[in-house]
Amino acid sequence: MNRNIFLFGILLLISTSGCESFTSSNSNNGGGSSAIDSKTRSASKDAGSITDNTNEERIAIIGTTGTLGRTAIQDLSRRNIPTKCLLRHAISSSTVPSIEPTASPAQVAAYLATLPNVQMVQGDVNDVNSLVTLFEGCTAVLALYGATAPSPIIIGLIPILYSETNPSHPKMVNYHGLKNIIHAATEEKSSIRRIVRITGKGETPFSFFSIVLNMLSGIAKGWNYEGEQLLRTQPHTPNRKVVDYTIVRPGIMQSKEMGGEVLGLKDNGGEMKVTPVSYDQIADLCIESLKYDNCARSTLTAMNVDEGTGEREYGVLLKGVKEDSRVFPVSLIRDHKTGARIGTTILIVFLTVVGRGLQQLLGKVW
Repeated sequence: MNRNIFLFGILLLISTSGCESFTSSNSNNGGGSSAIDSKTRSASKDAGSITDNTNEERIAIIGTTGTLGRTAIQDLSRRNIPTKCLLRHAISSSTVPSIEPTASPAQVAAYLATLPNVQMVQGDVNDVNSLVTLFEGCTAVLALYGATAPSPIIIGLIPILYSETNPSHPKMVNYHGLKNIIHAATEEKSSIRRIVRITGKGETPFSFFSIVLNMLSGIAKGWNYEGEQLLRTQPHTPNRKVVDYTIVRPGIMQSKEMGGEVLGLKDNGGEMKVTPVSYDQIADLCIESLKYDNCARSTLTAMNVDEGTGEREYGVLLKGVKEDSRVFPVSLIRDHKTGARIGTTILIVFLTVVGRGLQQLLGKVW
């Protein structure tokens, strides 16, 4: 048995057991702003932070019931910043509100709707008209959504069973959905000034984890990157404006609050060692970035770093951010698809070898 094929198969099985979402992941390549030092994060932010609604801002949220979305909505509500939140389904009067980890999306939506300054708008990222309605009166969009893993997850390995035209496919959600967001936000009458988009590490299509995630998710990482490029390459079109963006590429997001984390940040999609990060800190980063004009047209990699090399709050780091200056690859979708095909081929070979080995073993036993 080929040792490399066997190793790939074992790693694949281990990694798939830990894949809970395909909406974001690791870091990226490039240069960047610094990661610096600080004191402790507190509930009250510094003078450079958004703490109240003195500028009559209103934030549109997409990804309302996801873990990151609900975290951001609660944070904004505490800051007295109004939000308009996109929901695919109306909230039933019989739904019991809950924000517990075991709560259904409907229960989470019902809970969030009870918070101060929170308004729900029914719609979908593939319905431009609903996005236009969502954006009315808003100054920014937090696009904290992403395609979820197909169920059963094995479907992701079989393109004929997981068509790119499926409404839940990453191409429709991460790419066409973002195209619709940009279309609605760039209307002349739109009040949107910036789109904050959560993605992940998308410039290494042949890395092991990119291959595995793309294999199981319908090329989610690849379509996330193509969506990033839509933001970076907005055309100057008559009767349309160009909207600023802030792209955030977080580490491996998890619900557990780690405590005492040292925050690191690099602009220009800079490469950083991949680490776990909490949903709380990434929600805070997305919200805080809106306060800083220098964060417009920037791609931020967000990880946790060693003591003495980072900050306890994002404010100081965000002050040093510069807009994107390097040339990002125009498109990487072909490479992402090629990597996934290679991975699928190796998996098939591995399973074939293992199957034949088991067949021979059982033949000897019986």
